[in-house]
Amino acid sequence: MVGHPIEPTAARVLAGLGGDPTEFQARRMTTALASDADLILTMTESQRDKVLAMAPARLKRTFTLREAARLGSLADAATVEDLAAARPRFRAAEPEDVMDPMGKEENVFHEIGLEIADLLGPLLNRLRFGER
Repeated sequence: MVGHPIEPTAARVLAGLGGDPTEFQARRMTTALASDADLILTMTESQRDKVLAMAPARLKRTFTLREAARLGSLADAATVEDLAAARPRFRAAEPEDVMDPMGKEENVFHEIGLEIADLLGPLLNRLRFGER
């Protein structure tokens, strides 16, 4: 799907949640892209593992969204470095995946969109980027 715009149902849900899907374009994760990122959030542990297989040095900057949100809350993390430091202290008891709504009804897209917003909003509000 590289180069394609956002899926139409996802675009409607994102717009309904206040986001702007107009500039979205699917890209393939590359080592260079991972190396330049301040924070890499994936929806599944499998996706996280694939990122780390191509860019293992990014371990301290790569999390599932649910993992980062959980660590941010438990450790009162203010930086990405705080998230990484909290990881060994607060291990997950179960997988921390966000379900992929592709192929599902629009209400499922909406539920997943709300879940992502509930996880992402507080996380990004708490983190300070560019401070070490």
